[in-house]
Amino acid sequence: MKKIGLILFALILSVGFVSAQNGKKAPKVEFETSAHNFGKVAESVGSVSCEFIFKNVGTAPFLIQRVQASCGCTTPDYTNEPVLPGKTGKIKVTYSTTGRPGTFSKDVTVFSNVPDSIYRLNIKGEVIRK
Repeated sequence: MKKIGLILFALILSVGFVSAQNGKKAPKVEFETSAHNFGKVAESVGSVSCEFIFKNVGTAPFLIQRVQASCGCTTPDYTNEPVLPGKTGKIKVTYSTTGRPGTFSKDVTVFSNVPDSIYRLNIKGEVIRK
């Protein structure tokens, strides 16, 4: 009788743990695109920008903790406030073309409150000399 009671207790406890994990609220984000090609750009324009739009498809607010560019010629600007479930946010990336003729491919890394997730965005193109 004690064994049956112990087995039932363990079964109820494990079902409780499983259902608690399934009900856990977590942010989840989907980017419309993770890469942007500027094509050919004149060096004289000074800088070019693009925006990466994302949507929080999770059940908790999404918060960008930091955005890191792969070099100093690329500057990210992003939504600082939490993005609620179902809402959208953006990351604007600006690349300085001055003094940088030739092809380029730069990465931007997004760190957020999504566990075990790092998002990588990419910009590329070719700067044509003045």
